[in-house]
Amino acid sequence: MEILEILQYEWAIRALIASSMVGVMCGILGVFIVLRNMSLIGDALSHAILPGVVFGFVVAGYSVMGFFTGAVIAGLISAVGITWIQQNVKTKNDAAIGIVFTAMFSIGVMAISRISRQDGVHLDLHDFLFGNVLGVSNEDLYLTGFVMVYVIASVIVFYRYLFATTFQSVIAETMGISVQTVHYYLMLLLSFAVVAALKTVGVILVVAMLITPASTALLFSDRLQNVIIIAGFVGLFSAILGLILAIQLETTPGPAMAVTATLFYIIAVFFSPKRGLVFKKWHQFQAKRKIELEDTLKQALKLHEKNNLSLNTLSKRLGFSAKKTTAYLNKLHQKSLVNFTAKKLIITGKGTEQATKLVRAHRLWETYLVEQVGLSSEQIHEDAERFEHILTDELVDEVEQKLGYPEVDPHGSPIPKKQQKRAFKLSEIGKNQIATIDEKQADEHVSAALWKLGLMPTSKIFILSFKNGQMKIKQQGKVVDVSMNLAEKVCVTRYSE
Repeated sequence: MEILEILQYEWAIRALIASSMVGVMCGILGVFIVLRNMSLIGDALSHAILPGVVFGFVVAGYSVMGFFTGAVIAGLISAVGITWIQQNVKTKNDAAIGIVFTAMFSIGVMAISRISRQDGVHLDLHDFLFGNVLGVSNEDLYLTGFVMVYVIASVIVFYRYLFATTFQSVIAETMGISVQTVHYYLMLLLSFAVVAALKTVGVILVVAMLITPASTALLFSDRLQNVIIIAGFVGLFSAILGLILAIQLETTPGPAMAVTATLFYIIAVFFSPKRGLVFKKWHQFQAKRKIELEDTLKQALKLHEKNNLSLNTLSKRLGFSAKKTTAYLNKLHQKSLVNFTAKKLIITGKGTEQATKLVRAHRLWETYLVEQVGLSSEQIHEDAERFEHILTDELVDEVEQKLGYPEVDPHGSPIPKKQQKRAFKLSEIGKNQIATIDEKQADEHVSAALWKLGLMPTSKIFILSFKNGQMKIKQQGKVVDVSMNLAEKVCVTRYSE
């Protein structure tokens, strides 16, 4: 309740608004800084503007516009200097950045130290380094609001140019886009953002608000538009929660915002659905279970071929406990791949088909490793054990074709042939059966007739009924009547009995 009362004060409202605008602005702009590997340049510019702040104070006194103008000029001078050294002098890129920003920052510190000794001068280096959001004035709010709107508008208007130069600079050049011009304009926006964040988080911590929300967003999405939106929200919440935390703990707001942004990043590192460590472990666990399940089916087939399939022999073959093997067999039973009860264990036709695919992939890959890669037959088994679970049917077919359709693998074991599906006419498919319309039909007239009926190739169809010389067919929720004359010409593949 106390924090709500504090946030009703005018200074607290100004601080909250300023922090929110800085968070959104830095989050959005930071995406392009991170993607362009310019994080160090962002850090450099945040330090290099300090002599510009002093220059603005000398010329215009304690004026927000004076600070802004001087800082932007210093930022642009630093950006041009860094780029010139990188392009014209034999100096490492990161070294060029370090040389320029340390020199500029040092000049700024020396100037502030000298000016502060004069009577009547109140230029506190601490406020510039770490910010003083609780002392934000209305003029600061107007400036920050203008910069935020300008940055967001620039990103929207020049999105295509920023996108192209960020990911495909060579292609952007061929399209007539000046990569260097976009780079310098981004430096200008970065200078604006740094100056606007000067009062909120200071020159040292502004890089945290630029880099951390963007890095967090990149853990959640691969689409640039989504990343920009997420980064803006992460920056916003980091600023608001950081300010509230600082007021509650009676500490410095700028560092509190930076720490809050880092906490969001740590949460994303562990719990991001795509790249989070927790989800990675879960996906690895699921992949391991899938491999073990497929291994259970494959070994069941091999034991079945030797008339030695039982829970006991299968457990020993796999090296699993009876409990673990039973759990996997129950899963296979649910998928109709085995018939498993307390008294019997039988692999079904569907299970045999899937297990044969694994055996075929394994033996073809072993053959490929020996004949094409040059490995010995003793080196290939473990590699084939891994790849048999991830090779697609198309890739296995391609490997078989490249090898010239071998009959046996390097160990002398027969390589199963691909099971060819028999072609049927649609009129041969019975009621309540499922089939797939083939892509290739007898002629273009049949394909045109199917297209008019809305029956798409490679999609499953379900036979509902036969009546008055018509077949009633269901495809993707749509029911269609097909004449028997047409059904006798349509080629399909039976999917299940």
